[in-house]
Amino acid sequence: MARRWLAVMVFAIFGALAHAQDAPTTPSVIHLASEEWEDYTAADGHGMAWDVLREVFEPAGVKLDIRTEPYTRSIGLAQRGEVDACVGGYRDEVSDLLYPRWNYDTDHIYALGLSTSPVPTLQTLGDYRLAWVRGYEFQAYLPNVRRYNEVVRRTGILSMLTHNRADYYIDALTEVDYIVSRAKDPSQYRRTHIAELPLYLCFANNPKARALMSLFDQRMDLLVKNGQLKPIFERWKQPYPFDSN
Repeated sequence: MARRWLAVMVFAIFGALAHAQDAPTTPSVIHLASEEWEDYTAADGHGMAWDVLREVFEPAGVKLDIRTEPYTRSIGLAQRGEVDACVGGYRDEVSDLLYPRWNYDTDHIYALGLSTSPVPTLQTLGDYRLAWVRGYEFQAYLPNVRRYNEVVRRTGILSMLTHNRADYYIDALTEVDYIVSRAKDPSQYRRTHIAELPLYLCFANNPKARALMSLFDQRMDLLVKNGQLKPIFERWKQPYPFDSN
């Protein structure tokens, strides 16, 4: 009887060890790629998005490793599994990347045009010639869009508007504000709020990234419930996107 009991215990111990070896473990580092957005995802690690993501991951023992790349390249790095996730995507924007249940922020989308132009609305945008940065795919999120031009960089936007090559430029408010701040006469231009689009981490489709995505959702469940992220948005003077939750 004693030998039988000992055999059962040995079998149970080896079974538990095998299960522990098979069970996925949470990585200690998450590799993130993002375009550099001023005061949001700066290359030196400062900015509101980095602060939010540090609050999500670092108390759970996962350090952020950040990489600054253009938006379309960030997506490609995630698709190839060279980073665990890219930052600042819209829901289901790329079919072969994974999207968590939770967004980490919301993009405040504005149309920038001449102050003499009609005030656009979400419903009338499709009547105009639009422009936005290549890779942002706003045509998938704004209704009735028919005529649009994708630009490589933002430096020529004001010239496009003043020379009548586009009616409105579409982008997040922070980027629109930066563009207008570079104008010789900012009063020539008008910003019009168009939409609110949730922002996501876009995870690679591999076991490591899936484990990190699961951790992200678990942490967001907790942080939104206890309001722990709200001071970060207040410190950066940005609207808190989770009040409805």
